[in-house]
Amino acid sequence: MMNLHNFPDVLSVKDIQDILGIGTSKAYALAKSDAFHTVRVGPLIKIPKQSFLNWLTGSNN
Repeated sequence: MMNLHNFPDVLSVKDIQDILGIGTSKAYALAKSDAFHTVRVGPLIKIPKQSFLNWLTGSNN
């Protein structure tokens, strides 16, 4: 797995794709699935890194 400390505090769908090693369509599907908190900024989807990490580790904190 990649070193997540190198990623910004607010992730993009491309970051999620790179971290998980998945394709673009799967990364967008995951971001739109409500698995973790996302924020829409115009056409962009932004993901707070802590929210993503909580989902990735199965933590509720």
